[in-house]
Amino acid sequence: MLKLTYVENGFKMELLSQSLEDWVTVRVLLALRSATPLCVEPSTASFLLPADLPYLSNLSALVRQEDSDVVEMAVCDEDYVEVSLYGTWLSSSPNSDEGVFVTAMSDRVEFFLFKVWQEAQTLASVARE
Repeated sequence: MLKLTYVENGFKMELLSQSLEDWVTVRVLLALRSATPLCVEPSTASFLLPADLPYLSNLSALVRQEDSDVVEMAVCDEDYVEVSLYGTWLSSSPNSDEGVFVTAMSDRVEFFLFKVWQEAQTLASVARE
């Protein structure tokens, strides 16, 4: 399962071994027991990856091979590729821009997507320095 935590200035991706259903169930129970508002709804999440990332073409080929309806990749321009994921959005209010997006796909695609995203983060932090 991939977990994307969205905050005011970006998002963080995590690769979790827990099933999506178990993770969402625990979050809902926690919200109920703590009397915390929680909105859970089907949604999409999209983010950009640099088009020149190593192994991005391999990820794209794997996504096509798996023929998943959970992840799509599309070329935006010569510099970026958009990754769109279908999953579940959890937030404290229906219109919140901050929250958690979770999705599940094959282990191979999850792992490869996570590693490519990590590489993009590493390259971005090196470029800022």
